[in-house]
Amino acid sequence: MTKQIVFAIALLITLGIFGWTMSRVFSYFKLTKPFPVGDWGKRIILMLKVAFFQTKIFRLPFIGLLHALVFWGFLVILFGSVEMIIDGLFETERSLSFLGWCYDFIMAFGDIFALVIAIAIIVFIARRLFGHIKRFSGIEMKHISHYDANIALTIIFLLMISLLGMNTFYILQEPETYKGVFPVSSYIVQLFFMTGNLSPHTIHFWYEFSWWTHILLIFLFANILPYSKHFHVFMSIPNVLLSRLEPLGYLFNMPEITKEVKLMMDPNAAFAEPAAEEEEVGRFGVKDVEDITWKNYLDSLTCTECGRCTSVCPANLTGKLLSPRKIIMDVRARMKEKGPGLTKDKKFDDGKALLMNYITPEELWACTTCNACAQECPVNINHPSIIVDLRRYIVMEESVAPGELNTIFTNIENNGAPWQFSPEDRMLWAEGLEMNEV
Repeated sequence: MTKQIVFAIALLITLGIFGWTMSRVFSYFKLTKPFPVGDWGKRIILMLKVAFFQTKIFRLPFIGLLHALVFWGFLVILFGSVEMIIDGLFETERSLSFLGWCYDFIMAFGDIFALVIAIAIIVFIARRLFGHIKRFSGIEMKHISHYDANIALTIIFLLMISLLGMNTFYILQEPETYKGVFPVSSYIVQLFFMTGNLSPHTIHFWYEFSWWTHILLIFLFANILPYSKHFHVFMSIPNVLLSRLEPLGYLFNMPEITKEVKLMMDPNAAFAEPAAEEEEVGRFGVKDVEDITWKNYLDSLTCTECGRCTSVCPANLTGKLLSPRKIIMDVRARMKEKGPGLTKDKKFDDGKALLMNYITPEELWACTTCNACAQECPVNINHPSIIVDLRRYIVMEESVAPGELNTIFTNIENNGAPWQFSPEDRMLWAEGLEMNEV
């Protein structure tokens, strides 16, 4: 009964903290602009392909396979975590064992995946500490980012070790009547018997120790994730489900511009009676986080900081200041900074903005909109969409653009085309050419 009460208290504290954190995070979505979502059939297929089958991550075969195994392993082990919660609340033992062969199958794979994930985590930590992987570094990658990754990987490793320990001592505790199949733990049990028998009291102690260590680490990890880059554990599947379905490179029209153009083209608009209260003119493009769409914000929460986007960016590879990963991380950091003030007052202004204080025009204009970053991202983040919207603000609100673009704008205004020729002179190049009639 004592164990049941303690577990219930731990669970309530975990759910309370997690619920408060998530309500605060998702309250920021209310500050953003709409983003249209439809065609759920295509979205579900895309989610299965990219999120569950991990197709994009296999572009780096070895490390991609390890990441995929960790993801698939967590899906299987999640079943056992649910069972532990049921057992903790109702003081039962292996409460889902009534599922028979299905239970045995899931437990067996969970036991195997625990070992596989533990090995994969050792590889990940070794790569981070000794591999000197270039894409793990950059101006946006502070020391806290590396500590964050190492702490999360260490917790996952301890989760797997405690799970194997729990299964091992469960078998030792009930060698004749235990429920489930545990290939790896059964082998570990044989090693225990080779080193000598353990007393029932010792076995029970280590079983309880492993059980509590595992479940409390799950509770701790769940509440650490929203404050770390590993928030993608929760957010990656929803983000892929809600991906942009348009071809890469497709740019959405701006509703504000479309509205103005329609008014200009409407002959009745010139004679329309002015409205009693003039509607506030919307901002053209993005200056700060209240101008982004909720999908831009979801992208920022989902970013794994893996650096695959920056590693394929031609601007970054040629020494330009642009880092697509930094753009997404800056959106997340700025919302974290300004979001609390905006939730209290929609007109809150701290004298800073996403543009200029976090992201500079030099970074934005270095982007060629080739979409290599969006193509490579394993969780389907679309970096160019926010970059283009920031550039739209610079041009349409600040009237500031590189000289080459200003020349094009002037030519379009004067000549109806980006070339510095009047419409009457555009075919002069063809004079004197002999062309055969077809």
